[in-house]
Amino acid sequence: MKKILLIEDDKIMRENTAEILELTHYAVTVAPNGKKGVQIAKELTPDLIICDIMMPELDGYGVLHILSKDPVTSCIPFIFLTAKAEKSEMRKGMDLGADDYLTKPFEDIEKVAILIEKARERFELVQKIRRLERRGTDRYQFEEMVGKSNKMQEVFQIIEAIAPTSATVLILGESGTGKELAARAVHRRSTRKDRPFVVINCAAIPETLLESELFGHRKGSFTGAISDKRGLFEEADMGTIFLDEIGEIPVQTQVKLLRVLQEGEIRAVGGNHTHKVDVRLIAATNKDLQQQVKKGRFREDLFYRLNVINIVMPALRDRMDDVPMLAYHFLKKHAAKLKKTIDKISVDALQALQNYSWVGNVRELENVVERASVLATEDTLHAQELPAAVLGESFYQEDSDGARDLAQFNYQEAKDRALLSFNRSYLANLLKQAHGNISIASEKAGMDRSNFKKIIRKYQVDVIEYKRSGK
Repeated sequence: MKKILLIEDDKIMRENTAEILELTHYAVTVAPNGKKGVQIAKELTPDLIICDIMMPELDGYGVLHILSKDPVTSCIPFIFLTAKAEKSEMRKGMDLGADDYLTKPFEDIEKVAILIEKARERFELVQKIRRLERRGTDRYQFEEMVGKSNKMQEVFQIIEAIAPTSATVLILGESGTGKELAARAVHRRSTRKDRPFVVINCAAIPETLLESELFGHRKGSFTGAISDKRGLFEEADMGTIFLDEIGEIPVQTQVKLLRVLQEGEIRAVGGNHTHKVDVRLIAATNKDLQQQVKKGRFREDLFYRLNVINIVMPALRDRMDDVPMLAYHFLKKHAAKLKKTIDKISVDALQALQNYSWVGNVRELENVVERASVLATEDTLHAQELPAAVLGESFYQEDSDGARDLAQFNYQEAKDRALLSFNRSYLANLLKQAHGNISIASEKAGMDRSNFKKIIRKYQVDVIEYKRSGK
């Protein structure tokens, strides 16, 4: 059973609060003062600490300060108990590293359970970060791909099984999911690994030139054909050719491609003879080829020839548990390229990455980490180095969701949450108007520059993003 340590000096409040907390199915241990609470925390290592702020000798702030210095207890989620819910108390607690606060006395067990769950998720994220920092990502790396999710492990197993064969492979998945990396993995683990691996993006080549690119052409076969040219199938002879976005190939070219798969023969544009090639074909698409067949845009016989073995690359939103691992993998890669010693990612930054929807999948995640690595000035990648779009779905999402449900809180708490949302929105708009110029923005806000910078950092507003948008 999960363990909660409750630190509260008032006996009646301690007993009542412990009874309510036990309803969340946690085992509750109590401490009557701050010093005893620190001692128990170090001995017990609970899953969550809930601590009163105002206590004699050692108050809640002191307890948090001590525990945050100990490597064993520093990552334990910490929630403050307060009777007043004053902004100054809340601000000080959050600045010290508290995860949240509860106003006492409390009776809404559902709200308490939500806060505890949020704190638990943050704790698990911190633990995940520590494991990644300690062990690295190598154990979950397969060629150039990384992932420990069941879906990615299935992909790795399929590649392992089919690579030694010469079977045609069709890789399916959204843009940015790593289809080319999967194709390269198949080639590298095959008997053709020392032979050419040739890549062509069929969507990037004009229809009039695609056939020539694939099969070559003879001198004078069309305007501009001033000499004979070998096609990519010839370049890939005895090796592997990867046809990315195969759903974009025109029907006329599909006929010739079918001949390659059936007969192992090609004919150059303008040529009179065919000749044999020994090429393994791997194709990829982000389209539903069966629907393309029904619409008459893709030949049914070619589809069945291609679809001997298929690999489905999962979207990143379907393997979100892999995000921290991927982020560390890309951080290591790009920090090395930049010759920087960045080896950590802050909890807030990682939470932002995990809360983002990643429409562009793994490719977008790598781009975001690369950008942050360029901007980073310390050995830790912080949230403020992430793009506004990523922060917009993490730091602001909770507030927009809360705005719809403020009625679940008491007046003071609802007001505080609304003010939090206002502060972030106000700072973002102010910086947008000032094109990221902190001096101009602070003057408009009627604040001195140093205090304004502290507030920007506190609310995780990306100044660089607004500087860029002003150019």
